[in-house]
Amino acid sequence: MMQEVSAAKLKSLILARQELAILDVREEGIYFDSHLLWASNIPLSQLELEVDALLPRRTVPIVVYDSGPAGQELAARRAKKRLEELGYSDVSTLIGGTAGWKDAGFELFSGLNVPSKTFGEYLLQQRKPPEILANDLYDRLQRQDNLVVLDSRPMDEYHAMSIPTAVDVPGAELVYRVFEIAPDPKTDVVVNCAGRTRSIVGAMSLINAEISNRVMLLKDGTMGWHLAGLKLDHSQTRVAPTPSPDSYEKASVAAARVARRFDVKTVDRETLEEWQRDEFHTLYVFDVRTPEEFENKHLPGSHHVPGGQLVQTTDEFVAVQNARIVLVDDRRVRAIMTASWLLQMGHRHVYVLEEPFEGMDLASGTEQCTILGYKQHETLECGELKAVMQSGEPMLLVDLSSSRNFRIRHIENAIWCIRQRLESALTLRQPIGLLVLTSEDGVLAHLAAADLTKLDDRQIVRVLNGGNQAWQSAGYPMTDGMEPRLTEVDDIWERPYDNEIGQEQRMKNYLEWEVQLMDQAIRDGTVHFQC
Repeated sequence: MMQEVSAAKLKSLILARQELAILDVREEGIYFDSHLLWASNIPLSQLELEVDALLPRRTVPIVVYDSGPAGQELAARRAKKRLEELGYSDVSTLIGGTAGWKDAGFELFSGLNVPSKTFGEYLLQQRKPPEILANDLYDRLQRQDNLVVLDSRPMDEYHAMSIPTAVDVPGAELVYRVFEIAPDPKTDVVVNCAGRTRSIVGAMSLINAEISNRVMLLKDGTMGWHLAGLKLDHSQTRVAPTPSPDSYEKASVAAARVARRFDVKTVDRETLEEWQRDEFHTLYVFDVRTPEEFENKHLPGSHHVPGGQLVQTTDEFVAVQNARIVLVDDRRVRAIMTASWLLQMGHRHVYVLEEPFEGMDLASGTEQCTILGYKQHETLECGELKAVMQSGEPMLLVDLSSSRNFRIRHIENAIWCIRQRLESALTLRQPIGLLVLTSEDGVLAHLAAADLTKLDDRQIVRVLNGGNQAWQSAGYPMTDGMEPRLTEVDDIWERPYDNEIGQEQRMKNYLEWEVQLMDQAIRDGTVHFQC
C-alpha cells in the first residue's frame, strides 16, 4: 500500500488496466477547469454522501488529488484521512496534484464527463453517422415531412428545452421504443440532445440495431438550434409509449443483433451472488430502466441509472476503472444496448443479468443511499430557529447547499458557504454566538456540524432539522440571490444555457471544446475505444 504516488507511477497504474479509483476532491467548478482524464469528481465537501456507491469495495486502490503543488496537497490529505476513517484501506495521494501531473508532461482536461464525451467524438470520426443541420430540420418540420425527432436526454433536460415536435426517448430507450414511435420504415428518425454526444451515441444505437428507417443526428442539438436563431419549446412532456408486443419483439431482435456484434455477455444470478461475495473485485449492479419501473420493482442493492446516462456520465457512477459492471433490465433491450456502449468505451467486464426478477424477492420505491460516517447532531426546529432570529440573540445561520440551489431559494439572513471551507471562513467572523447550519435537506449540515465540534467543542452548533426543505414546507419566508456568502462560488459548473448573459458565446465555446477532445485524448494515450 502506497501513501503517495508520483505522476509517472500513476500513469503506469492507469495503463496497467487493473482496478483503480482516481478521485479529484476539489469542488466541481475547479475540477471543471483542469483534471485528469480518468478521475471522478467527489468534492471533499460531499465525500461521505457519495463514496459508498462509487467505491463499494473498501480495499480498492484509491489515489486522491487536488491542485497541489507538491507539499501543499491539503485537500487531498484531508480526503485521504477521511476515507481511511470511513474504512478504506488503500488510499494514496498524488504528489503535486494537477500541478505535478502537468509538470510531468501529462495531459489535463477541462469539462465534465470527459471520457464519455470524448468517446462520442471518436464515434463520430470513425462511423460518420448522417447529420442534419438545424435549419434543414426546421424546413422539413415546416413541410410536415415523414419524420420524427427523438430527444435522447432525461425528462428534466427535455422539459427545460426541446426541439418542436420532439418526443423524449432517453438514450437506452431508443431501440426499445423506436418501433412503436416510427412503425413505418419510411419515416426518417432524427436524434437530438443538448449538444453532440448523446445525439451521436443515440443515432448510432439505432444504426447498430439495423432498423429500416433512415437515421440522422441533429448537429449540435438544442444549442445548434438556438444558435441558428430558431425557437425552442419549453415545458413539454411528450414521452415515447411503452412498446406493444409486436414492437417489443422487433426491438428484441434488433438488440440481439447488437449483442452478437459486440459480444455482449450475460451472467446468471448464481454467478452474480458469487461476485457480490468477492472481496477482491469491485462490483457495480446498475438497473438501467426508467425511474418509474425501478420504483415499481428492483433488485435489492441495485443502483438506478438510466442506461443512456450511464454511458453519458460514466465517471459519475463508475469510479473504479476495470471493475465488474452488471446491468439489469427485465426486458433486456436496454441492458444490451448500454452494455454494447460500455464495452466500446473500454470497460471490459460488462454483463447483462439473465432473468433478473424471476423468483426473486424484489424491493420497491426510490433508492436509499448510504451515507458513511453520518451522525445526527443537535437540532433546532423551524419554529425555534424563527424565534431565535426574532429575539436578537447573536447568531449566524450558514447554508451549505449548492450555490445553484442557494441562488434560487434560501432562508432570509442565511449566509452561503462550502463545507470544506467553513472552518477557515468562520475564523474571520468571531465571535459568533449560536451557529446554525442548514442545507437542502439538512444531511450535509449534520456532517459539517460534526467537523466543527471535533475542532472546537466550545462553539454552540445546531442544525436546522430537515434543512431548507422543512423551512419552506413550514411556510416561512425564503429569498433568492447569491449574497451574502463566506467564500468564492466555484462549487458547480454553470452550463452554457444556465445564464442568459453571454449564452450564445458559451454555447459556441462548449461545442468547440467537444470537437477537440479526441485530439487531446490521443495525446493522453490512455483511451481504449473501439467501434
